[in-house]
Amino acid sequence: MDNPCAMPVVMAILNVTPDSFSDGGKYSSTQAGFVRAEKVISEGAQIIDVGGESTRPGASPVVASEEIARVVPVISLIAEHFGVSISIDTSKADVMVAAVEAGATLINDVRALRAPGALETVAELGVEVCLMHMRGEPRSMQAAPAYDDVVEEVYRFLSERVEACLAAGICKEKIMIDPGFGFGKSLAHNLTLLRELDRFKSMGFPLMVGLSRKSMFGHILHRPVEERMIGSVAAATIAAWLGADVLRVHDVAETMDALKVCHAVRSGEVCD
Repeated sequence: MDNPCAMPVVMAILNVTPDSFSDGGKYSSTQAGFVRAEKVISEGAQIIDVGGESTRPGASPVVASEEIARVVPVISLIAEHFGVSISIDTSKADVMVAAVEAGATLINDVRALRAPGALETVAELGVEVCLMHMRGEPRSMQAAPAYDDVVEEVYRFLSERVEACLAAGICKEKIMIDPGFGFGKSLAHNLTLLRELDRFKSMGFPLMVGLSRKSMFGHILHRPVEERMIGSVAAATIAAWLGADVLRVHDVAETMDALKVCHAVRSGEVCD
């Protein structure tokens, strides 16, 4: 994830699913996924995050064999044609193994390696991993989520998962953290987490932020998911200013433009 311009790395979302909240069904064929990957790479994405199971609120689970059938062909094709980093968005150990064999080098796990066999599998694979906080499960996570102190509770969870990774033999240099915006959080929780990103930066690990098109922008802007690009880019820019290292987005070109302006203001340098 080399980044010579010292801006956050942009991770492009590629859901090869029929039911993801924003782009479900648009890229479910291998060819459509490949064309999408080619486009976002040309726009500046340095990581492609391929997902074969929706984790939107209310989403139904997918068996590992189906998930593998969805993600492996497109990962293989991207790996064959491009030098970009590929992430697999999964919690299942079997899917992790198949995706890495196909060319993925990063595991992006919304369950932070708590599923059976996941922790041991990532340690054996020796790849990078992003540990995300989620309260509850996708089907029910947005049913009145409650915290005494959302920042401290998310921080404590991520710290515990980092320790579990280190104990399992995963190298510190391969760990990334994600506060999990929208995963068992209310609007107020999300805003607090974003405002206090420096608390997570203090952990000393690369920080990923995924805010793109989420329901928080529906609450703030009263817009449907297809009209949340500007709000998403604004929030990504705030996250970049506050220290995010990786931004997981749908709208790559627009986010790259915003990041270049942010970088120019902050550093006085223009990034080509």
